[in-house]
Amino acid sequence: MTGDRPLLGILFMLGFCVLIPFGDALAKLLGDTVPLIVLVLVRFGAQALLLVPLLWLMGGTLRMSPRTFRLTAFRSILQILGISFMFLSLRYLPLADAVAIAFVMPFIMLIMGHFILGEEVGIRRIAACGVGFVGTLMVIQPSFSEVGWIATLPLSVAFIFSVFMLVTRQIAKEADPLALQAVGGLVGVPILLALLLLPIDLPDLTPGWPSGPDAWLLVAMGVLGTVAHLLMTWSLRFAPSATLAPMQYLEIPVATLLGLIFFDDLPDGLAAAGIALTVGAGLYIIWRERVTSRAQPA
Repeated sequence: MTGDRPLLGILFMLGFCVLIPFGDALAKLLGDTVPLIVLVLVRFGAQALLLVPLLWLMGGTLRMSPRTFRLTAFRSILQILGISFMFLSLRYLPLADAVAIAFVMPFIMLIMGHFILGEEVGIRRIAACGVGFVGTLMVIQPSFSEVGWIATLPLSVAFIFSVFMLVTRQIAKEADPLALQAVGGLVGVPILLALLLLPIDLPDLTPGWPSGPDAWLLVAMGVLGTVAHLLMTWSLRFAPSATLAPMQYLEIPVATLLGLIFFDDLPDGLAAAGIALTVGAGLYIIWRERVTSRAQPA
């Protein structure tokens, strides 16, 4: 049965909200010494190595219809781009700022759902999107004055993962979530290996494996990212998305705490106010979604 153990679903989502910023913190620690392509390759390699055997042990299958596989492959490319841009932004931005800026994604998804999927969006949710964008700009502003356009990279992450989620909606009923992630890892690894072997003289596309503690941190980053998304997948088995969605904003305080511990970073006054606006607008949109869904006839 699914959806009948909300406490277990909430615990899984709490695990996700802790592990994802922790994995991002490790990526930020390694960003100056490990090429970007290696960071992303390890992330997808761990996804394939952990999830394919798990899927087999659970009696699942990797088989998909041609349409589902094409969309899954496209989904993997989007995930590669999104993770790459996020890891790149973490080199230059405080951890909490990068995570908070990426949380503009719910607003982008709402707008894209309206214009692409024809979903109904009321004026109050549109207004909340506007408030959320203002909050995001407030978070971007201090970093933009220091690092320039790099500060907008998490916006690209939010846009890419919004498309990623829309694609996922199209195939969610046709494939098991665990199979989607396992196939995503299997598709992502050869793409990244091909990029790694290209004769391009760029530091971030140069093969290289760290030694000593950095090697273990790199492996831990890949495992944490994979386990975190697995926890999120399992959380949705035991609790409805309406219950779990507000909890994802716990990533921001966790990222703030980890930024303080590892990098001695704290959002300044303007960024902190922007984070509060973004979180408030996002929670309001989630609340309106619940109110609207209850008002609709069964």
